[in-house]
Amino acid sequence: MTTELAHVEAQIVEIPDYPQPGVIFRDVMPVLSDGEALRTVAKALLAPFAGQFDVVAGIEARGFLLAGAAATVANVGLVPIRKAGKLPRPAASVPYQLEYGTEEVEIQRDIAPGTRVLVMDDVLATGGTIAAAIELVRKIDALPTGIAVLMELDGLGGREALGDGLPLHTLFHG
Repeated sequence: MTTELAHVEAQIVEIPDYPQPGVIFRDVMPVLSDGEALRTVAKALLAPFAGQFDVVAGIEARGFLLAGAAATVANVGLVPIRKAGKLPRPAASVPYQLEYGTEEVEIQRDIAPGTRVLVMDDVLATGGTIAAAIELVRKIDALPTGIAVLMELDGLGGREALGDGLPLHTLFHG
């Protein structure tokens, strides 16, 4: 691990029993508020996917912030994947399971069919959110080409739940 990535990882704060007892929340907001750390993360998340995507899809909410920074670094657009009811023109929606509940995400049809999409989020836990995001991308006839996450939580089965063969790049494990 580079010195820069070690600096980033040291800024991630573990908060026990949030949002409910037994869950350890990984707060990445200190990373996002540090310009150097955010730039380092954006470049590191993109590195294995150079030339393989046309846009970055960011998953609400911290995934937006990472994907926005990464899209700017890569000089490509950003496609938001939002919780149900937050988009003015949703084209597709997918329900999914969280480790502590259920949600639904939506996407607009703002990119052309066949657009290559790198899906990005802050944390891969059980895999439900990212799997739903990949399904959404496919529902609008775009092509998911890879998945990039800041942190993968080991032992929750997220990687296995994705199981569709897309390349997965994770910077940190927790």
